[in-house]
Amino acid sequence: MQQAIDYLFQKDSIFKKIIDTYGLPTIPKRPQGFETLVLLILEQQVSIDSAKATFLKIKAEHVTFQPELLILVPDEEYRTFGVSRQKTTYIKALASAILNEEIDLDSLPQKSAQQVREELIKIKGIGNWTIDIYLMFCLQEPDLLPLGDIAVVNTIKELLDIQEKQQMEVHTLDWSPYRSYATFLLWHYYLKKRKRTIVY
Repeated sequence: MQQAIDYLFQKDSIFKKIIDTYGLPTIPKRPQGFETLVLLILEQQVSIDSAKATFLKIKAEHVTFQPELLILVPDEEYRTFGVSRQKTTYIKALASAILNEEIDLDSLPQKSAQQVREELIKIKGIGNWTIDIYLMFCLQEPDLLPLGDIAVVNTIKELLDIQEKQQMEVHTLDWSPYRSYATFLLWHYYLKKRKRTIVY
């Protein structure tokens, strides 16, 4: 991590400003596999806290949190947990892909980020944001910048006064090969400024 931060300090003054103001971020880590992907589906377009509450309700009812079980849970039951109809479809699509051996989650750590993306993107409801977070949190991919993430985009707008995503992509190429660490710093700034604490 120190190597990444030293590198980013040379590339953009905003990173020194973030650390000087708010200290070092925690590098988020999550276990690989089905559970985390379900949690990421729940986190799409809602707060992490809200998604976690829903996730814990499902886990409390279904301790054996496995694809073969969750695919059989009736849609009405998902609704009582607070899962939308759309996200219920996505959870079942993921479970189905695993059970039908269309994807082998255990094989993903041995694959490149691009190969992981190509496999996961085929599953209904798993888009680039979900894949980016899985790669960063679970597979420790060091060089990703999820420009589908509102907090990342808003922080870049604020600190660098870059408004267009295309310009963001070009500017942040300078942060490679440590764009994931840059992202953790941007999230850190976003949350600390709003006095929010998140447990990933």
